[in-house]
Amino acid sequence: MSCVHYKFKSSLEYQTVTFDGLHISVGDLKKEIANQKRMRPGDFELEITNAQTGEVYKNNNTLIPKNASVIVFRVPVSLCSASSTQKSWEAYKQEVAKAVRAQF
Repeated sequence: MSCVHYKFKSSLEYQTVTFDGLHISVGDLKKEIANQKRMRPGDFELEITNAQTGEVYKNNNTLIPKNASVIVFRVPVSLCSASSTQKSWEAYKQEVAKAVRAQF
């Protein structure tokens, strides 16, 4: 079993996500962290940063090697420029605006 160590910026101790293989994708790591922390999807996105280099992993397909340490930030969706969640949120807002206009 391989693992990646993570902590939220405000946390003092690292937690661990275990997985099979040599790498885990950023998207899969975000899902595992959300499951462990029992976070519900909402108006935020998890931003993953390499703890040693400070590199921000922006692409959900980027592979993180086993035994890496990362820092997790919870950021509003509006600050995530290339997020698929943001696109969904924008589409939802447009649908709501159309529905409101249709009522009047």
